[in-house]
Amino acid sequence: MAPIPEDLTDLIENPNVGHLATVRPDGFPQVEPMWFLHEDGVLKFTHTTKRAKYRNLQANPGMALSVPDPANPYRFISVRGRLTEVVPDPTGAFYQVLGARYGDADTPAPPDSADRVILVMSIEKVIRK
Repeated sequence: MAPIPEDLTDLIENPNVGHLATVRPDGFPQVEPMWFLHEDGVLKFTHTTKRAKYRNLQANPGMALSVPDPANPYRFISVRGRLTEVVPDPTGAFYQVLGARYGDADTPAPPDSADRVILVMSIEKVIRK
């Protein structure tokens, strides 16, 4: 597990949107903005089992998250790791946790809750700027 540099913890601890990259079956990267939570030395994301990113991670667990500073996009942190766990979240409770983290304390459970999972990412390498 790689530590987050102290001078960049704000990028991970604050509710900044990160860009999560996975590898598609054709070898090309797939990157989307994602909500996340840094907790207990790992990163957690909400997702469903019906989407391409989930299928990508089942085939290749390598993933990376880049989080730019909203005030200065040239200051960023990039974290590389692997999918280490998939936790069922059939009530969408973690989606609501992230909704509150990102500013909406009244986030309802999503309509696709039955297919929801929590993706847990290890932190193996940290790249900083």
